[in-house]
Amino acid sequence: METRQTEARYPNDRQPSIRVVMMPRDTNPFGTIFGGVILSHIDVAAAIEIHRYHPDRLVTVAMDQIVFKQPVFVGDLVSFFTETVRIGTTSATAKVSVWAQRSSHEFVYVTEALVTMVAVDDQFRKVPIQKPQ
Repeated sequence: METRQTEARYPNDRQPSIRVVMMPRDTNPFGTIFGGVILSHIDVAAAIEIHRYHPDRLVTVAMDQIVFKQPVFVGDLVSFFTETVRIGTTSATAKVSVWAQRSSHEFVYVTEALVTMVAVDDQFRKVPIQKPQ
């Protein structure tokens, strides 16, 4: 399988937090997947990562600047790889790297984001992250 070299190398040695096949319902009028659909999956992948450290309610407070390097097409298998980059008192940040696998089995680097999430209670007040022991 060919891997296009852009800013990153496909992480063959890791499992993605989520993988999603892009469907026709997710396309814009130009036939590519809406950026907002990818952002939604980035948010979910980050939450999965941060839930490793805090099993209760989390809210997204920030995503860094997202730059889409390659389009995503219907039928692409999109993988969202995550890693925790910071755990604070009430917030944590996950890096999410997004790769699309084309029907040709080519892997293309789509984008990445740093997503910051805050732990909150039922009234959406900040609470301490429950770090693993």
